[in-house]
Amino acid sequence: MESAWGPRKSTRATGENPPTSGSKLVQLQRQSSPAGSALSSSSTVSTPSTVASQSQPSIAGGALDFGTRADSSHHTNSKVAAGSGSSNASPASGGVAGAGSGSGSGNGVSAVGVTASAVGTVATPTSLVSSGSLHPLHFNWVFWFMHRAPGSKILNYESSMKKIATFGSVEDFWAVYSHLKRPHELPTVSDYHLFKQGVRPVWEDATNINGGKWIVRLKKGLASRYWEDLVVAVIGDQFDVGSEICGAVLSIRGGEDILSLWNQSAHEGRINLKIRDTMKRVLNLPADTIMEYKTHNDALKDNSSFRNTDVFR
Repeated sequence: MESAWGPRKSTRATGENPPTSGSKLVQLQRQSSPAGSALSSSSTVSTPSTVASQSQPSIAGGALDFGTRADSSHHTNSKVAAGSGSSNASPASGGVAGAGSGSGSGNGVSAVGVTASAVGTVATPTSLVSSGSLHPLHFNWVFWFMHRAPGSKILNYESSMKKIATFGSVEDFWAVYSHLKRPHELPTVSDYHLFKQGVRPVWEDATNINGGKWIVRLKKGLASRYWEDLVVAVIGDQFDVGSEICGAVLSIRGGEDILSLWNQSAHEGRINLKIRDTMKRVLNLPADTIMEYKTHNDALKDNSSFRNTDVFR
């Protein structure tokens, strides 16, 4: 059974450079507090104090592996950017077809699991770190995971998604993120969702229904770096559009990987262009990167996330 949860990870894939600029999120070294060790040494998954009263999902079978791992690199620079990788390679795959539809991304596979220990539910203790050392975010956020076997169909999209964890501070974010499998480790047809607490990661949600999403198609091998940069930019309020951002999605597919940034007002042209331009800046995308936009109403009409999009060059 596939799982999104694993040992403590370096914040970047092997060979990728850390961000060279950004927000308070990267100024705080995620191992400067006991958050990481608290997760590594416990058989119970913890969630932040900011949502301690929220009911958490049960943990099904899978591979919650808190194996020994050397200290990972720290974020110590001051701004989020896309890292280096190959300096002359465009991340966009230039309109690769066959990304699949929004309803084709999960089959009830558990997002987190347990080893032989008899852990049955996600606990909600006071906090992952001392409450006095927390740096709160403007919103609480939720990580979700979904996977389906290639070629299989989903009967209930929303029930296929598994909640991983909720967090509301910089420290709790890194404590959760450091144990998530990196995108390059996920099987084909897997999705990570990061959405504000209270917003369901589906088109029909009241916050999403009148909105849409910006789409960037990536060549295989680049998703780990760009997903991290997008996540940090979203929770760090780098888009500066108030509450307009609903969440972000990473879709792992066979021939490409796809980043999507969801916003709640599809027809606010000025705001949408600002989101597009900010996304290009924080990801350090090449000037000729193709970006696409699709409203959720259009997605509901053709039952597709990535077909029939508006293309911006």
